[in-house]
Amino acid sequence: MSISRRDALRLGGAVALAGAMPGAARAQSLPDKPIRLIVPNAAGGVADLTARTVGAALSERIKQPVVIENRPGAGGIVAGQTLLTAPADGATLMVATNAHAISKSLFRNLPFDPIKDFAPVGLMGTFAIAILVAPNSPIRTAQDLIAALKRDPRNTNIGTISVGSTQNLAAELFKTTAGVDATTVPFSGTPALLTSLLRDDVTAAFEIVAPLMGQIKDGSLRAIAVTSSARAANLPDVPTLQEAGLAGFDVTSWNAVVAPARTPAPVVERLNKELNAALADPAVRSKLLEAGVEAKGDSPAQLGQLLSSEAEKWRAVIERAGIEKQ
Repeated sequence: MSISRRDALRLGGAVALAGAMPGAARAQSLPDKPIRLIVPNAAGGVADLTARTVGAALSERIKQPVVIENRPGAGGIVAGQTLLTAPADGATLMVATNAHAISKSLFRNLPFDPIKDFAPVGLMGTFAIAILVAPNSPIRTAQDLIAALKRDPRNTNIGTISVGSTQNLAAELFKTTAGVDATTVPFSGTPALLTSLLRDDVTAAFEIVAPLMGQIKDGSLRAIAVTSSARAANLPDVPTLQEAGLAGFDVTSWNAVVAPARTPAPVVERLNKELNAALADPAVRSKLLEAGVEAKGDSPAQLGQLLSSEAEKWRAVIERAGIEKQ
């Protein structure tokens, strides 16, 4: 049987397409081995709990183990270096946090570029930072705090954890936005910060809400504001700083996933698709919310924009506050 030239061209095109499809499918598939999800923090923290919750759901979807590997140290540098030297095949990922974006302006000899050396995969969730006071404090609102800091800057101050942390920089941004010249007192960790707050050594504290929900609910601590642009889902009665009159104030902590920069785009897109599907699971969303995290997914491009904008925002805050590079 003879065929026309047109039919032959159509047949040839179909054969070529069929030959290309397996390669395309392979390009979008993930490595046939366990996926390492590196966490730049110790076990038990918000980033670790988020990674374990989402990682378990992701494992079910891709039918491969997702192994959580805690690599704390040096403000995320240890974890970043581990990811930097990993094969760019989608089998090694890292949880990126606010500290990842801050690091470019905070460290003098950073061994990697937090924007250029990593490929954004997707956001996992956000969680609030609150301004806290002791239960017996006369300060009941953000306006009260601003007024006290302006009235008596020598005897009022703000406590945070370590210099360069999101909480610390949120306090510096608050001071600039509110026009107050109070002292920021950094502590080695949350326990020391809260002890000082309850002894009235500091007037107010900026700290992540998630690990303190029990103390806020039982009245051991009082939250007077959150720093995010919208009220926190787990603190619906606590107003934002924007509601207190600080227009445009928005500091939200977040956890995301990144990969080595050379990871093929189809692999990143597949990971993003599965990550967003895991985050849409009501059971995952509920478990994250119990830990103080609001599940939120996005695209690789959107996460890339977030990383760039956060790096620029915190660079300006660090320079304005005169914080020396570490």
